[in-house]
Amino acid sequence: MHLKRSVAHLALASVTTLGPSLTLAAGPTAYVTSETAGVGVIDLDQMTLAKTIAVGADGPRGLSLTEDGKHLLLANKNTSDLSEIDTSTGEVVRRVKIGKNPEFVRVLRGYAYVTYEPGEDGGPPSGPPADATKAPAGAGASDAAKQGGGGPPAGKDDDNANSPPAEIAIVDLKSLRVLRSVKSGHETEGVEFSADGKELLVTNEGDDTVSVYHVGTGAPMRGIKLDHGSRPRGIKRSPDGKQYVVTLENTNKFVVLDARTLKPIKTVDTKMGPYGVAFDPEGKRLMVAASRGKTLQVFDAKTFEHIADVPMGMRCWHFSFTPDGSKIMLACGRSNAVYVFDATSYQPIKQIEGLPLAWGIVTYPHSAGSIE
Repeated sequence: MHLKRSVAHLALASVTTLGPSLTLAAGPTAYVTSETAGVGVIDLDQMTLAKTIAVGADGPRGLSLTEDGKHLLLANKNTSDLSEIDTSTGEVVRRVKIGKNPEFVRVLRGYAYVTYEPGEDGGPPSGPPADATKAPAGAGASDAAKQGGGGPPAGKDDDNANSPPAEIAIVDLKSLRVLRSVKSGHETEGVEFSADGKELLVTNEGDDTVSVYHVGTGAPMRGIKLDHGSRPRGIKRSPDGKQYVVTLENTNKFVVLDARTLKPIKTVDTKMGPYGVAFDPEGKRLMVAASRGKTLQVFDAKTFEHIADVPMGMRCWHFSFTPDGSKIMLACGRSNAVYVFDATSYQPIKQIEGLPLAWGIVTYPHSAGSIE
């Protein structure tokens, strides 16, 4: 363990730490959050770690890019906020307080949706700003979460059901203000949108539910209760918009839900600890990162038959295809690296070191992946 940490630190020392006076490269780029080092900037033409944006003290985890790629948004655990980075300079230009333990962030049509766990302290600013008072607050648990009975898996704190639920902060990216905050289930994880952009779906691993809200207003719409103790984490819409795939970390499966009814269509076995999930750019394959099994699994996107297993590193939660679709990049937190594979043959290409506790990865131009 000490040797691995030393290697990671040496690798970081050889990488340029980006300051306000330096400019990022304009070519195809991947951004990787490192919970202790900041944001790694990978040059996809050279497939090397070009720079590190030194915001490690913030504890960045979830990340998402604006549509034009000019701004990178980070959910920061240590500072309990959402920060906005100018991708041309690497400089933090704005921040907004979110609340305790922000984790996942997604962007849609000028708004960011940020999951967090308020607990007894923190939380977004009290009351919506003046321009949001006419919209429904949407604060309230989903129908699925209200059903209860999910509870934590064995070994989990039994007080989980009595703790405050997670929430989703809706942030206006023009003003970078929290418009409203929506109460969700316990330990909200994955975030996805419906094909028509009208629904926001989240997985709640603490009470084994998927909750659905109206995009923008946050009004609760519907939900589904999954198997007790299954702990749903990743969620991804199928390319045709007719289904959602949800990974179940504790039961080592993924479930396919009908997008219209949310009824389960099929359940498929995986290796241990599935989390990140994404369809390939052509919509022919489904990729699942079974983190505890140290395997990226490949399935047929239509039949969900198993195709291949790809060995990967430790705690690989999230991954992305490169913009040209030729490679798959996995952020492997306990390996302190990004693993790169050929997207057709699944053969390893290289490991990009120097990213301690890598959490998530996105690219610009935008590409398919477990986050975006």
